[in-house]
Amino acid sequence: MSSVDSEREVPGGMADGRDEDAVSRFVERFASELAEAGMQRMAARVFAALLVSETGSMTSAELASTLRISPAAVSGAVRYLAQVNMVGREREPGSRRDRYVLHNELWYETFTNRDRILTRWEQVMRDGVASAGGPDTAAGARMAETAAFFAFLHGELSQLMDRWREHRTTLDLPPIPPR
Repeated sequence: MSSVDSEREVPGGMADGRDEDAVSRFVERFASELAEAGMQRMAARVFAALLVSETGSMTSAELASTLRISPAAVSGAVRYLAQVNMVGREREPGSRRDRYVLHNELWYETFTNRDRILTRWEQVMRDGVASAGGPDTAAGARMAETAAFFAFLHGELSQLMDRWREHRTTLDLPPIPPR
């Protein structure tokens, strides 16, 4: 260990006030919550590790080392997270390595993406009502109600996101850094 490292290390696995054991427990706990809500388990772990990282970005090797998983597991997890718009990929300057980066306004973007999905689902349900024999059939009525529910969620989510942006300005939060 170098003298710089020994100056930063403190008892209990803490460096610069960061308790790595507690961070690891947080990653596993939050990943478990995300997995319980339906996210792929490995993707949830990678996402939680990125969320708790100081820069909001890590390389594949850093993620593999931090989570004690294979590079293939990292690859599959980041592929999923990129598909659902939760992370992006950036080339590390002067290197051939990619960094996986959380998007700015992550939750806003994630829920806005869900908003678009709700619109598509609503349209599919409306199209399905006719194929089920119309709204007067039991199946058609269920699908019509589902379409109406998705339309309701779409409208509410849009308003909620607008209210969040307005509310965020009243909080003592740092400005969103540009990427």
